[in-house]
Amino acid sequence: MPVTAELSHPVPADDPAARRVVERALDVRAEPRVEGAWYWVDSTTLHYRPRTYWPARATVRVHSGLDGARIGDGLYGGPSRSLSFTTGPVIEAVTDVSAHEMAVFRDGELLRTLPVTTGKAGYRTRGGIKVVLGKEPLVRMRGDSIGITKTSTDFYDLKVRWATRVTWSGEYLHAAPWSLDSQGSEDVSHGCTGMSTEDAAWLFRTVREGDLVRVVNGYGQPMTPFDNGFGDWNLSWPEWLRGSTLARATTEPAETAGATEADSGPAAGALSPTL
Repeated sequence: MPVTAELSHPVPADDPAARRVVERALDVRAEPRVEGAWYWVDSTTLHYRPRTYWPARATVRVHSGLDGARIGDGLYGGPSRSLSFTTGPVIEAVTDVSAHEMAVFRDGELLRTLPVTTGKAGYRTRGGIKVVLGKEPLVRMRGDSIGITKTSTDFYDLKVRWATRVTWSGEYLHAAPWSLDSQGSEDVSHGCTGMSTEDAAWLFRTVREGDLVRVVNGYGQPMTPFDNGFGDWNLSWPEWLRGSTLARATTEPAETAGATEADSGPAAGALSPTL
């Protein structure tokens, strides 16, 4: 999961000097050291990620030096709390849509392969890299939440167990006992990744918020970077650096290591990093 910095006052793209002040002040340091950069998602939001996934068992410290800094005409930074966190093992669940199976890895070692079903025609599962947003042991899922009317044969209203969320729009990895006959052989869901209750419970216990879910060899639209969860990893490193005002202005943009928290002051607002 990237580090998120939220500014209470916008810093527009047409003021690159002000944006450089903000980026320079947001200091991210990781042990072991990583190559990383900020990306301006919009005028009040920045994400920081390393070039590759966060290393396992790393310690990351984020600090804002914006307090008192002059950002622009009449705009100054204010105080903000620092942030530190540690990472655990690198866990990645890789769903091969064409093979109808999910392989779950910890630190590169295969833990288990699960038969699954993904989105059928008209409801294809998004491809690419997603991040676990949260876990719900029981969630009610309704077709009308994604635009399916009650009169449609596709409508559903179900209580679903062991649901691991990967998009804000409602894509989950979850128990689907009603589709056991299709798991491992065909796609019958409305976009979620379904599996047996036993496998879903195991996955629920194994992954944590911030872990990686990757969908390959599928037919759906690619995961978007910022508007439906954390799709940041779907941007290549050159594409990511184009979102950094500092990186575009220097010949060696990756000189800032680690990940940082952003804080904007009384005028610019307070940056609130989230993990």
